[in-house]
Amino acid sequence: MIAALAAAGALLGGLLGPRLAAATVRLARRDPTARPAPRRVVATCLVAAAAIAAAPVLAGLRPAAVALAWFGGAAVVLAGVDLASHRLPDRVTAPAALGVAAALTVDAAVTGTWPAVGRALLAAAVAWAVLTGVRLVDPRSFGGGDVKLLGLLGLLLGWAGWDVLLTGVFAGLLIGALGSLLLIATGRAQWRTAIAFGPPLLLGAYVALALAGPLPGA
Repeated sequence: MIAALAAAGALLGGLLGPRLAAATVRLARRDPTARPAPRRVVATCLVAAAAIAAAPVLAGLRPAAVALAWFGGAAVVLAGVDLASHRLPDRVTAPAALGVAAALTVDAAVTGTWPAVGRALLAAAVAWAVLTGVRLVDPRSFGGGDVKLLGLLGLLLGWAGWDVLLTGVFAGLLIGALGSLLLIATGRAQWRTAIAFGPPLLLGAYVALALAGPLPGA
C-alpha cells in the first residue's frame, strides 16, 4: 500500500509540476504573466514527484502524509524562488504552515498524538523567535523569509521531535556550507556572494525526517 501511495504521489507531483514551475517563475520575477522554460518545467516535475512521493514513505498510512505532501509541494516552489531571486515569499510559506498545521491536527485526532501537535507549535514559535533574535542582532545574517521558513520547519520537524528539528537545521546549514564552498571552488561564487540558504534548509528537513525512524504515533 505504501508503494502504491508513493507511486500515486509521484504521479500527482508530475501533474502539478507545470503549475508549480509557473508559480515559481512568476513569484521570482514578480510577473504574473511569466512562463517557465521547458527545462524548468521538466526539472520541477521531477523534483515535485520525488517530494510528494516521499510523504507516505516517511509518514505511512495516516493524515500526517498529507502534511508532508503539502510541505513538499511548497518546498519545490520556495527553493526555486530562493535560487532565482533570493526570496522566500509569504504567499507560499504562510499557506504551507496553515496546511501542515491542519493536517497534523487531523492526524492527532485520528492517532491520539496531541502532545506531538503541541510540541510542533512550540517548536515553530521557538525556531521563529531564535532566528528573529539573530536577525535583530545582525540584520545581514538572515532575511525575513528565512525566519518564516524556519518557523515552518519548526512546525513540521518539531512534530517529529526536538532532536529531529535540531538534526534538520544542522543538516541544512552543513549542506549550505558545503554547497557554498563548492561554488567558490569552481569559481561560480566569491566569498562575499549571497547564497540562498532556503534550499539547503529544506533538503536538510528531508534528511532529518529520513533519519528519524518511526514518527509520532507510528
